[in-house]
Amino acid sequence: MSSLSDTTTPSLATRLRSALTSDLAPAATLALLIFIAHMLMAGNYGYFRDELYYLVAGMRLAPGYVDFPPMIALLAALTHLIVRDNLVAIHIIPALAAAALVFITALMARALGGGRFAQTLAALGSAASVVFLATGSIFSMDILDALWWALGAYVLIQLVRRDDPRLWLAFGLVAGLGLTTKLTMLFFGFAIFTGALLTSRRRDFRTPWPWLGGLIAFVFLLPYLLWNAANGWPTVAFWGHYGGLTGGGPIGFLANQILAVNPLNIPLVIAGLVFYFRGAAGKPWRMLGWSYVILYVLLTLINAKTYFLAPAYPMLFAAGGVRLSEAFTSPRWRWARLAYPTAIAFFAIALAPLAMPILPPATFVADYGWLTGAGNSAAGQGQATMPQYLGDRFGWDTMTADVTRVYDSLPPAERAQACVFTANYGEASALTLLAAPGSLPPIISGHNTYWLWGPGSCSGRVIIAVGIPRSDLAQSYASITSAGVVRCIYCQPEENGAPIYICAGPKLAVPALWPRVRRFN
Repeated sequence: MSSLSDTTTPSLATRLRSALTSDLAPAATLALLIFIAHMLMAGNYGYFRDELYYLVAGMRLAPGYVDFPPMIALLAALTHLIVRDNLVAIHIIPALAAAALVFITALMARALGGGRFAQTLAALGSAASVVFLATGSIFSMDILDALWWALGAYVLIQLVRRDDPRLWLAFGLVAGLGLTTKLTMLFFGFAIFTGALLTSRRRDFRTPWPWLGGLIAFVFLLPYLLWNAANGWPTVAFWGHYGGLTGGGPIGFLANQILAVNPLNIPLVIAGLVFYFRGAAGKPWRMLGWSYVILYVLLTLINAKTYFLAPAYPMLFAAGGVRLSEAFTSPRWRWARLAYPTAIAFFAIALAPLAMPILPPATFVADYGWLTGAGNSAAGQGQATMPQYLGDRFGWDTMTADVTRVYDSLPPAERAQACVFTANYGEASALTLLAAPGSLPPIISGHNTYWLWGPGSCSGRVIIAVGIPRSDLAQSYASITSAGVVRCIYCQPEENGAPIYICAGPKLAVPALWPRVRRFN
């Protein structure tokens, strides 16, 4: 007869002890530390340019936007409902995504057969990647994109491990969520499809499951496609004029990959490729190795931004963790089990101020200013005192105060007719969110989705133009008066020195003028 203790649920202390001693415990700890680090820095500097844009999009929910699918706007609407766009609170979502990315990387290593050391090393690879430190500190789709790629790779690892093609349905679900987040998921889907055709997994395409998985992903994308069709395919026009594909050519793209991934992670990346392409252990999952190779070649050929490839690295970190775990068991390399992860961690800490808003700006410029050129080349920007992903958090309050001052200086008759027209969505979004309620007139722009939102109630009779060259304004207005220049320290060059003009005497009515101001890039 069984004793009562045989059927008793384990105590909380027993379960906690089991969790703390499990193979995944170090990876879970790393994930928690990443979340805490991001939240500790969440209130530093200010709103990033794109964060402001997404928060405004959250106030104008739609099935799509010119330059992004609806997921980030839905999350922005949720944060607005709960925390009213608080600077710290909006960073909970990217911090959670960054932490989840670290843990999923460990889960991939575990599914590939790795033990505690392999799982921890894999998780450290994602935690220490400069690009994930950067994107995890910004409320945007980029860290979410990386999370969906990693989750999709994990599903495929399990698919191979169980030899269960039905898991293509789960992959389709993850890919669908990715497509509502960022269209770069299409690159990953193409690479996985091609990689599967190059391996024994091509047999799956003789079953209905991968095709049904693709259909699931398409259903998620369909509302965005319909929205585009209804609005004249603005996303197609956007990508046709996109000026951000600045990988710097093959050499520049490679160099930027090394910096973005953390130079000390490169052995882990190489070991991951060796795992997939050499030896029997990684052969079943070779389609993941091929997918990285395909992505690297494709993104190099189109001169893509560095971070477009970043979501592909966790599946290499996972495989690399398994491969190096095996290599470091030999007496000759046993010392590396402690030395290598320690070196990765310390180098990541040293590079973290390049990616996250950690240091006071003056300290950053003094200590890391010589690296700014490297950071800007990765971001596709010109010379500046700070990399774009840090510098674009400065200057918005100053600009808002300057524009408010100009508006308040107008005679009452002009003030009643005025509206603000900005050069880009960052300026328009900052003025919308940071100005005191009722302190500014309608704010419009021809940039990306702001153009689709239209001029609204703006009559165009009196315009406060921000960041637009006088020569451009002279084509549409008879009277142009300089009202000042925006000056900001540490902000990006395009914002420091942005002119402010008061324009009157329009040469064209707004309906005729509006098609001319469209700028998709």
